[in-house]
Amino acid sequence: MMNILVIIISAILGATVTFYVSDKFKQSAVRSSALLSLIVGLIFHFSPEMFNAYLSKNIPLVFIGSSFIGMVSSKVQASYLRLAVAAILFSSVFINKSHFFEGFGGALGTLAFISLLTTMGVSDFLLRSTKIKRGMSMIRKKLCDHKS
Repeated sequence: MMNILVIIISAILGATVTFYVSDKFKQSAVRSSALLSLIVGLIFHFSPEMFNAYLSKNIPLVFIGSSFIGMVSSKVQASYLRLAVAAILFSSVFINKSHFFEGFGGALGTLAFISLLTTMGVSDFLLRSTKIKRGMSMIRKKLCDHKS
């Protein structure tokens, strides 16, 4: 259970810190992702005993994959909450992935893209449906007030 929590936290950090560095320090998304992934990779390369073998192997992978989520443009109005939710989705699929995907290139990027797209689509749908409900409520209120 602790391993899962550490993987999820690593994913959230990968996505949000990459986006933060890119946005705050005006670095390109690729440069931000590469720099942070290099730092995490070097830390785990030179001190693998910091965590157990499972985490030492998977934290760099999860961080790199979730940093792809953080590469989203700030022009699409990505919030840190959306990035965190996408990272949680990414990490949960990563944890539960089957060995079917071994040997396929681009799995981390594809998983990051699917996680971000799903999160943004669902959140936009929920926001839109709330706006539609509010609008229908306002129309109903105007119609009822007008008839009185």
